[in-house]
Amino acid sequence: MLLILSIILIIVLLLAGVAVPMAFGGVLLLISIMGDHNIAGFIGTGHWKMNTLIILVIPLFIVAGDLMQKGKIAGPIVAIAELILGGIKGGLSGACVVASAMFGAISGSGAATLTCIGSIMMPHLRKNKYPEGFSAALLVSSSPLGLLIPPSGTQLVYAWLTQQSVLKCFLAALSAGLILALFLLIVNFVMLRNVKNIELKTFDGSFVSEFGKTTFNAVPAILMPLIILGGIYGGIMTPTEAAGVAAIYAIPVGFWVYKGLTIKVFWETLKESSVTIGVVMVMIFMVLIVSKFLIFEGVPRIAQEFIFSVSENPIVVLLMINVTMIIIGMLMDDFSGLVLCASLLTPIAVSVGMDPIHFAAVLGVNLGMGNITPPTAPLLYLGARVTGVSVQKMMKPTIIMILFAWLPTLLLVTFIPQIALFLPELFYGAR
Repeated sequence: MLLILSIILIIVLLLAGVAVPMAFGGVLLLISIMGDHNIAGFIGTGHWKMNTLIILVIPLFIVAGDLMQKGKIAGPIVAIAELILGGIKGGLSGACVVASAMFGAISGSGAATLTCIGSIMMPHLRKNKYPEGFSAALLVSSSPLGLLIPPSGTQLVYAWLTQQSVLKCFLAALSAGLILALFLLIVNFVMLRNVKNIELKTFDGSFVSEFGKTTFNAVPAILMPLIILGGIYGGIMTPTEAAGVAAIYAIPVGFWVYKGLTIKVFWETLKESSVTIGVVMVMIFMVLIVSKFLIFEGVPRIAQEFIFSVSENPIVVLLMINVTMIIIGMLMDDFSGLVLCASLLTPIAVSVGMDPIHFAAVLGVNLGMGNITPPTAPLLYLGARVTGVSVQKMMKPTIIMILFAWLPTLLLVTFIPQIALFLPELFYGAR
């Protein structure tokens, strides 16, 4: 009875718009009042799980992403993508996808990617007469690439929770991210093929000269993901150390190269990052505790029995798991949804023969799609604030992108395991 009430309370509070930490805190309050469980034991478990160096990667990448945004480090990356694609119809909007993937390789966050790339690109798209609703929807749909393109914060947390190799999870998600970016580019060009009045980028001088100047200006920004990913994959740095290097590297580049940072802006950025870090860490802590309670109550076993009572066909089971993750992604932010799904659904996926590394990619795509899927769609509403375009205008193109980019990516990654496992097996060998 307490378990049913707890699940109902979580759903009701989240649908009512209560913040995720408070929603899970309300469940803990219910358990402490009505249950005979030792809440201190659950809290101790949450503290023990968070008492690890790898968890430092989350606040460090949040700081790095915020410093990049305020330090104008993303601007040159956007300029290169715009220069390469801006001269063709749909090229400027296609540059949004490329820039989101590149920025996601540094920030590892969907919200940070949307805030930064959206605020930079939307004025350019308006100026060149791209449809507002479509432009904002594409920015929103591209932003979860930050959850898939390494170094992804969600993949780090998944690897930490499930005791998997961080680098293998990175590589599995990378394949999914590249496929998704390709599908988004295709949908972008198809949807704009009959749109008139779009203005194309023109060059004052030669393309080669402008490309050379833009690339030279972007070198410090491009070096950032190269240092991070090269250090991680080269075995020089752990992901936590790479996150620290990214945060430190962003400071001089933001101050003296792109001059977006001043002393005042720097301290304001650190304050904003501190608030974000506090919210995220409390949220993860609360979700860990409630997840422990749900595991203690046998929810994974109950869910597994229910799913297998419907069908034992692995395809049907995986479809049901995907639907569950999409719903969770619609209700929660990426980090809390990840903690809950990793704790409760990984055992079920493994029971039908899915490799945990494969499941890392499937989980990343599911949560990203859930974050942009109406009616809740947290990134969709954030996109409305960033771009100044109403959710109503974004709704139709967003649904088209979900159906023809996100959903095909999810199905391919789910039912063709080698898409996710090819790179991990190439670099590290088969299990």
